[in-house]
Amino acid sequence: MKISEAAAASGCHLETIRYYERVGLMPKPGRTASGYRVYTETEVDRLRFISRGRELGFSLEEIRSLLRLDDDPAMSCHEVDVIARTHLADIHDRVRKLTRMAKELQRTIDGCAGGKRAQCAILGVLRDPTTQSRVAAARS
Repeated sequence: MKISEAAAASGCHLETIRYYERVGLMPKPGRTASGYRVYTETEVDRLRFISRGRELGFSLEEIRSLLRLDDDPAMSCHEVDVIARTHLADIHDRVRKLTRMAKELQRTIDGCAGGKRAQCAILGVLRDPTTQSRVAAARS
């Protein structure tokens, strides 16, 4: 199938497929006599694998490792498990950080009394993080 068909079948954008080829995640495809790329169902499956990995937040290097493991049926599942568990721990860490950021931003928004820009608590906290502590203390 042509690249446009492979893109539609895999959910990858054309330029993304070309990028994956450039960085070595995808093998160089066959070409027609007129130079058009031609993809097999196996290559489209590989594109789906990469896309799903990206949806789950795996980095390109992690996906590269997972593809190497997937390409070798004799490999132990243990290595895949280690990559997945490490990635999950990273996700949990990011969630904790994002939750902390959301709480901080919510406190800042809640402390905003409106009014003039010069008195804006949100802008004040962005300029000086200790502002929030002073605003919270003044409200107490």
